[in-house]
Amino acid sequence: MRKIFAIGETVYDIIFKDGRIQAGKAGGSMLNTSVSLGRTKQSVHFISEVGNDYPGNLILIFLRDNSVFTEYISRFDEGQTPIAIAFLDSDQNAKYSFYKNYPERRLQQTFPAVTKDDIVLFGSFFSISPEVRKQVVAFITDAQSKGAIVIYDPNIRKPHRKEIPTMIPMICENFAFADIIRASHEDFEAMFDINTPHEAFDLIGKHGNASLIYTRGDKSVSLRNKNHSLEFPVAKIEVVSTIGAGDNFNAGIITALIHHGLFRSDINMLSPETWRSVVSNGISFSQEVCKSYDNYISEAFAEKLL
Repeated sequence: MRKIFAIGETVYDIIFKDGRIQAGKAGGSMLNTSVSLGRTKQSVHFISEVGNDYPGNLILIFLRDNSVFTEYISRFDEGQTPIAIAFLDSDQNAKYSFYKNYPERRLQQTFPAVTKDDIVLFGSFFSISPEVRKQVVAFITDAQSKGAIVIYDPNIRKPHRKEIPTMIPMICENFAFADIIRASHEDFEAMFDINTPHEAFDLIGKHGNASLIYTRGDKSVSLRNKNHSLEFPVAKIEVVSTIGAGDNFNAGIITALIHHGLFRSDINMLSPETWRSVVSNGISFSQEVCKSYDNYISEAFAEKLL
């Protein structure tokens, strides 16, 4: 079975709506993706770090219960597992307050050996954080050299705007590592003040040869690469929470790549029909997550895919 590796931050999410707690659960962009993939019985390995504390214990148990391999998650004694408090607005979009107390030395675990046509997912602020950047780059560079499919999700929002000028070189380097970039219109507005998929793809093309999947929330999805310029509609649904929507779009993409037996050498040669299937699966996963306060697809939804 092909392996999937996701590397990113782990937090414990506490979700508020109208001043009341609605849910508490394991979170973090790459963790959310990993759990959904685990529920579809993919061979997914999560690379991260948690504190040697009660929230860390809860998260590890939850991951194992959802078939996510945890052997590459390090634990630290100095500091605590990060907490993220999410406040949902009237459109069910979240604004966050983060509480973090990391040790000085991070990601000290042994990293996995990636092989040809495994799938590696990375991104978010974690991938450009100075404290772990060296380890992340070493892992992604090795994966790229081994022939893995590398997927990058920037997941950068306006609250990071003041820091963005210092982030740009690292973000552009991440573009160069990727075979597929799945990014939202909010990412490109925040990072580069870009508002169209055409502009976004032109920028990406200056740094690499990735295919771009550009999402606009509940409006549409665009696919851009050297062969295609495609648009896909998004059906309207009743939204409970948008937390995890993009993360699960990524899970849908990865599931479709494996279902179709697609490898790195295939990515730039896919037909419009195959891209439609890949993107449609991303939309389906994303919409499923928006129907509840969970950060991952439901077990019932996953069972229908097996």
